[in-house]
Amino acid sequence: MNGFVLGGVSSGVGKTVATLSIVQALADAGHAVQPAKAGPDFIDPSHHEAIAGRPSRTLDLWLCGADGLRRNYRRGEGDICVVEGVMGLYDGDGSSTAMVAEALDLPVVLVVDAKAGMESVAATALGFREYAATVGRDVEVAGVVAQRAHGGRHEQGIRDALPDGLEYFGRIPPNDDLEIPDRHLGLEMGEEAALPRTALRAAAESLDADRLAAVAREPPAPDASSLAAPAEPVDATVAVASDAAFCFRYPATIERFRERADLVTFSPVAGDPVPDCDGVYLPGGYPELNADALASAGTLAELGDRAAEGLPVFGECGGLMAMSRSLTTAEGERSEMAGILPADVTMHDRYQALDHVELEAVDDTLTADAGETIRGHEFHYSSAAVDADARFAFETVRGDGIDGDHDGLTEYESLGTYVHVHPESGAFDRFLARLE
Repeated sequence: MNGFVLGGVSSGVGKTVATLSIVQALADAGHAVQPAKAGPDFIDPSHHEAIAGRPSRTLDLWLCGADGLRRNYRRGEGDICVVEGVMGLYDGDGSSTAMVAEALDLPVVLVVDAKAGMESVAATALGFREYAATVGRDVEVAGVVAQRAHGGRHEQGIRDALPDGLEYFGRIPPNDDLEIPDRHLGLEMGEEAALPRTALRAAAESLDADRLAAVAREPPAPDASSLAAPAEPVDATVAVASDAAFCFRYPATIERFRERADLVTFSPVAGDPVPDCDGVYLPGGYPELNADALASAGTLAELGDRAAEGLPVFGECGGLMAMSRSLTTAEGERSEMAGILPADVTMHDRYQALDHVELEAVDDTLTADAGETIRGHEFHYSSAAVDADARFAFETVRGDGIDGDHDGLTEYESLGTYVHVHPESGAFDRFLARLE
């Protein structure tokens, strides 16, 4: 599968809108498009899936490693992959867009805000191309997509100014219908605020799908020595919470569960009973936006009883919040949660942590053996006040965790963390092994 990376000159330049417009343009030209995200985000991929009709791949060097990155890429479907970058092209020390492009040996199409420039767009693109050599990155900036650019003289001025070796792939015209509402943690989810097809198709008409397809190329295969034999199935059933409160999960995680175990889903917001299972996975999401429903529906209370009886429950971020005793919104409204973990969670108006994370296991736990390290990502607006005798499974090597030095609250056979991990970390395989 050939592909290219869509990098931005900065955060907020309109990469997601450009990505969706390009996906639409390539699909209209007859391509089967596989979207992907260079970074740990869950929200942008939900918009990708809403337009492309297939799950977006998560391509994060810190979470997956170089070979894991290539393996995850190759699990995609289609004939062309569009990889949306994170922040600005060179921003980030754990897994920048440039680092992902280099690891996959994919060209970069640069998204430049052209609202108030013409020749300066070319100067910006040239600077981004030449900067790669300055910092020793093997990154090829192949050309530009001009965001918020008008046609006519504006577009022609940008095109004429581009030096040799930098292609013009088209523009995204200014259009209020191409704005995605946002809230804490980022944009609204794709199923909530998918961009209208008419607006995307109008933008797609200003893009050169043939040139974009032609610049794409195939990444190198993963190192053969890293291709372990397929993991054996386990005799276990995993129940995964799936609804508006628990919607942050990587497609690869669900794939790994389905490959190795029986998987069932349930909705705590809807009040579904806890399924007959050997373990429960509570992904992240928005429990704070559904706190009343979660408190009244009864599922979390039942889950708390089952956990006290020894059912392993693994929760990430929003899952940790739901496993706590209580959740208090930024407006001061308190709701009872599952009561599995000795913690009370409070939402804030500003984010409390945002980083790539590394954790070291203090003892054996659901996702790691003692002394092992796992890598992940944290981004949350809440804080957890924990009891003085609370037990932590991890020390933080990098990141904030729960209290700055630790993460992974553990009680009974359950574990709640602020950190999201990817299957390439091995965490979910160890979780499954604990369920047999």
